[in-house]
Amino acid sequence: MSDQWTICPWAKGEEYIRYHNEEWGIPCFDDQKLFEKLCLEGQQAGLSWITVLNKRDHYRKCFYKFNPNKIAKMSDEDIETLLLDTGLIRNRLKLYGIRKNAIAFLALNKQLKKEGRSFSDFIWAFVDHEVQVNRFKALSEVPAQVDEAQAMSKALKKAGFTFVGPTICYAFMQSMGLVNDHLTSCPCHPDNDGQ
Repeated sequence: MSDQWTICPWAKGEEYIRYHNEEWGIPCFDDQKLFEKLCLEGQQAGLSWITVLNKRDHYRKCFYKFNPNKIAKMSDEDIETLLLDTGLIRNRLKLYGIRKNAIAFLALNKQLKKEGRSFSDFIWAFVDHEVQVNRFKALSEVPAQVDEAQAMSKALKKAGFTFVGPTICYAFMQSMGLVNDHLTSCPCHPDNDGQ
């Protein structure tokens, strides 16, 4: 990294810096990874992302590596047991929401396959299948949501997903690389040579 660049100021601490440098804003087209991230972003609601990031591996263990087929088959008893697990965010609506999202994902995916599309195609259509590169100089310029996130939220809710409001959808879009909101001073911004 060049001395003239500084990573985005929200990335503090070793785990957050690694996440910033290796994951955040890198385009993802993998259906399962997109599903996982959408579920995890929903867990963040009202909390900081670092809280979820620190628990992510445990979520993967408890939710079958975010295999939607297995999650959809989880019983109420399975989820009630998870509510006792201190390695998770013990919020009933959020944990049941993961199962609800798995069921919605499977139904939507079935419909999309009939159309010759994937979940990734569905998600990326909100940005016309092209990374939206922003050129913000300060965190204060970065919006909490945009029109595309509102449209995504509406479509996901219509498909039966939960914890997918426009702010969560925009955070999802940022993290999965649909939009690149690295600040222009960051080596991970595509205008710089650091990526």
